[in-house]
Amino acid sequence: MARNTDVSPYIGKLSRSQVYSKKGQYKRERKGVASTEPTAAEKRASYYPADDSVSRPKLSRKANKQTKLRATITPGTVVILLAGRFRGKRVVVLGQLPSGLLLVTGPYVINGVPVRRVNQSYVIATSTKVELPQGLDLAKFDDAYFTKEKASSRKGTEGEFFDKESKPAKKELPAERAADQKALDKQILGAVKSTPVLAKYLAASFGLSKGEFPHLLKF
Repeated sequence: MARNTDVSPYIGKLSRSQVYSKKGQYKRERKGVASTEPTAAEKRASYYPADDSVSRPKLSRKANKQTKLRATITPGTVVILLAGRFRGKRVVVLGQLPSGLLLVTGPYVINGVPVRRVNQSYVIATSTKVELPQGLDLAKFDDAYFTKEKASSRKGTEGEFFDKESKPAKKELPAERAADQKALDKQILGAVKSTPVLAKYLAASFGLSKGEFPHLLKF
């Protein structure tokens, strides 16, 4: 005899818990099996706050690779700057930094360009090359050397803001930076002066005359 009868189509007289009790399924032994599902701590949170103030960094499988240097640019190559404060100046490439940027210098005593970082996308490589000295020490000129301190967002008092005649104080170059530049120029000047007219070539700014096109020139 059926333990549960239909009161109406698809509706039984007994509930599921009553049928479970009548069949005595609670007496049967159940051997537990280790669950392969992740625990609650391992599961990702299913609740996301409405406020996006707490941002989670996206997981990326990309590996940071060293920027490939153009074959025409090597340590000692003279390049022309195309952008920035010193655009049009010719500078000497000293090497490539871990960030992928080029380390260049004027030298400063010749054309006023200090040691700095530039992107190789904004330079024109020339066929002129300077033979750098063998013992050239560039250990201190890394990416951290060129990082600047963040300036405060506050720009003085209200009176100073409306005072058009007041000018911000000019920042002076630290004595340590000036000493580093002099020591670097001293090492490179010997190689520059050994080549005739090279100092004048570095001191001259690059420019195009009417009818000249850079893609048709041979540097």
